[in-house]
Amino acid sequence: MLKLLTSVPCPPLSVRLSYADRILVLGSCFADKIGLKLVQAGFDACVNPFGTLYNPVSVCNAVARLASGAPFTEEDCVDVGAGSGLVGSFSHHTLAARATAEAFLADANASLQAASGFFRDCNKVLVTLGTAWCWRHAASGEVVANCLKRPAGEFSRERLTVGAVSALLERLVARYPDKEFIFTVSPIRHLKDSAHGNQLSKSILLLAIESLSSIPGLASRIAYFPAYEIVLDELRDYRWYAADLVHPSDPAVDYLWDRFMDAVLPEGEKEKLLAAEKLFRQSQHRPLH
Repeated sequence: MLKLLTSVPCPPLSVRLSYADRILVLGSCFADKIGLKLVQAGFDACVNPFGTLYNPVSVCNAVARLASGAPFTEEDCVDVGAGSGLVGSFSHHTLAARATAEAFLADANASLQAASGFFRDCNKVLVTLGTAWCWRHAASGEVVANCLKRPAGEFSRERLTVGAVSALLERLVARYPDKEFIFTVSPIRHLKDSAHGNQLSKSILLLAIESLSSIPGLASRIAYFPAYEIVLDELRDYRWYAADLVHPSDPAVDYLWDRFMDAVLPEGEKEKLLAAEKLFRQSQHRPLH
């Protein structure tokens, strides 16, 4: 038979996901997509409580905040730019911004309290890294999760090194010995960095994750799912992309979801998954009459 694609092997991961698990999902837009599917399929999952996160520093900062539970204060509040009149924080995506500091803090701390409790009890963490590029706020020196549409002159841009990302991820896994981690690299291309810059960035993330597999005591608690490789090799045709030619299309996300479930879900729970997905589809059905 004529072979029409390059298949990316993905045997069952050493870290599995079960309906008995509590799963924290953090990271880029791909984490949002897969996290939503986990929730729709009936898994006990908490997805990006601070909004979409792109770089490893922000992901690790988010975990540290969840672990401490330290509430956000007025000192964290930042005016969103572009004349929006909204208030957010450098720890959150712009979608978390609200009309006043009081409203933002009320929502942010309510979400934090719930997510912090979830994190303490969860046993699995799914992390999707999007880019090795990050923005550092000049006045505070902190790496921000989002620039909040503020003037570019307030920030400096830097690309993390393999060593820096490896150290961040090593500390992340080592600090929480009660949890297992599944890492992915987002297949979403950051073409604003140029095609070459995007490849360099993704390569840094891939090498950093790979370095964890050689660290005694950590390797048994981590796994890698090749979402990036599956999209670039198996789904390399542009028909698998959305109209922006950057984000995977809905059918591509569905394909990745199926491959992910094949890799992480125990065989004995496949029927439960199918039943949960069917129930969700039925819940979305709207009668014509």
